[in-house]
Amino acid sequence: MTSSPPRPGRDSRIAQLPPRERILDAAEELFLSEGVRAVGVQAVAERANTTKTALYRHFATKDVLIEEWLRIVAAGYAAAFDRVEAEHRDDGRAQVLAVADFVAAGLPDIARRGCPFVNSIAGLLDPAHPARRLIGNHKAEQRRRLTAMCERAGAHDPDDASAEITFLLEGAQVSVQNGSVDRVGERLVAAVRGVLDRAAATA
Repeated sequence: MTSSPPRPGRDSRIAQLPPRERILDAAEELFLSEGVRAVGVQAVAERANTTKTALYRHFATKDVLIEEWLRIVAAGYAAAFDRVEAEHRDDGRAQVLAVADFVAAGLPDIARRGCPFVNSIAGLLDPAHPARRLIGNHKAEQRRRLTAMCERAGAHDPDDASAEITFLLEGAQVSVQNGSVDRVGERLVAAVRGVLDRAAATA
């Protein structure tokens, strides 16, 4: 595949970043638009306005670059969980709904560019790939935190409640990407609220 054309204003913005950040920004642009398997390091280097030699000084291999990019993406989700826990301390229901709101707010971007984790897994065929392990660990930690929130929300079975909510969060991102459901964000938040109501009613 050929590299996507630069966006207006992007070149001046990226030029101000340090080399490592320029490379990561370029990798994100290309990985999301073309997939991790299709994009080579030469394309990333050109997009970052640098050389393959310079890229390899910061990232020993393409796999290391993929893993570091996904680590940054996962950290963004973890920070969102930190925020909702801090803003709604000890209020598990409010925390879960805030997570649903956060995911719903990001759905327009998912519709345009796809989910970084889903798209990357499709291109990482080796189950032992470090980036696949990173995604698995990230999802397991996110599920653990959701379960704790459901417990604070008074769910009779927090594990079941968090599993159902995880299905909803993940499914919403896939549905908005393939266009199979309308008003996805609105329906997502309503469905998560319904799970919480049922879980608490049986407590």
